[in-house]
Amino acid sequence: MSQLNFHHLRYFWAVAKEGNLTRAARQLHVSQSALSAQIKQLETDLGQPLFQRTGRTLTLTEAGQVALSYAEGIFASGNELVEVLREGRREERQVLRVGAVATTSRNFQENFIRPVLDRHEVDLVLVSGSLPELLSRLRVHSLDLVLCNQRVHASATDPWRCRRIARQPVSLVGRPSTRPFRFPDDLASVPLLLPGRDNEMRLTFDLRCEQLGIRPRVRAEVDDMALLRLLARDSGGVALMPTIVAQDELRSGRLVELAVVPDLYENFYGVTVQRRYEPPLIGQLLARPDDEVLQPPGEWSR
Repeated sequence: MSQLNFHHLRYFWAVAKEGNLTRAARQLHVSQSALSAQIKQLETDLGQPLFQRTGRTLTLTEAGQVALSYAEGIFASGNELVEVLREGRREERQVLRVGAVATTSRNFQENFIRPVLDRHEVDLVLVSGSLPELLSRLRVHSLDLVLCNQRVHASATDPWRCRRIARQPVSLVGRPSTRPFRFPDDLASVPLLLPGRDNEMRLTFDLRCEQLGIRPRVRAEVDDMALLRLLARDSGGVALMPTIVAQDELRSGRLVELAVVPDLYENFYGVTVQRRYEPPLIGQLLARPDDEVLQPPGEWSR
């Protein structure tokens, strides 16, 4: 039985990720014909077709899905080997690669990484993207940690470790007013700025309004927490958010907490993947208590 050619496997992995032979060839700096020949040789060695063509797109066969799963595990182990050996050679420096879902509060992200910002021996890499994109990078160890605001469940093929980092009540936040805000009565009359309908706290908020028989007056639905904060500050609308999102405006008085929504919370999670070696900084950051992670700058003591 012929041995597996890992060079061919790397080419297959690149094509599977791109879904397109031309783009993969460009990325690998090889000709399309050479790449196609390498893939065909791998299929011959494995005795199974790995791709089927749909128009100009290549899709994986069932055997291709199995091969991709093994390839990702093989290359993840390779990346980890290089990382561990490099760490052993350069103990004076540490690299921390953190991905954050684009809709997660920027203030939360900054508060979370604050303990390492002034550590000159730490090289910090921050990446933003969608949850599926970040998890795919975490799977092959090109990220050490993913920050998000929804729980990620492990499976037989994806051994995620999802830990809740912090939890904070959700509030209604707006500009100062001489008229006190009446919760929940004013929900039907004030212009509301709400997270998008896929957001867990939005789903819970809608359910509470339905149970109370209130039809809220929605001015805008906003996925991005930073934009939600700006609209609350500049438009005069009332925003549904955890107060960490608007911590600077609340401290300065430009925004005020009008009401805390009963039994509604925003959860912040850190996702890692099972591995033989985990950067020590990850454990240190994840072990911090809720109040330390959620404290604004100036109130956190090192």
